[in-house]
Amino acid sequence: MTSTILHLGREALLLALLLSAPPLLAALLTGLVTGLLQAATQLQEHALGAVPRIAAVIAALVVTAPWIGARMTRFAAEVLALAAGGVP
Repeated sequence: MTSTILHLGREALLLALLLSAPPLLAALLTGLVTGLLQAATQLQEHALGAVPRIAAVIAALVVTAPWIGARMTRFAAEVLALAAGGVP
């Protein structure tokens, strides 16, 4: 029982890292590009960095939503199967 709980905890943490990667990478890359453009043009407006980053995160979530939903559904089915006493 303890090994099952540890396995599910480890899988939940890995799933959280995996599912958060696309929006975080989109924000990172967009922030890097806008930062370089702001440094090159010497425009230091905060909205020029924040708005594209928010748009990139939303776009990444829209694009990866089916994959994120499928992974979450698969994990939930595994947890429910284990809770019911069955084999996933």
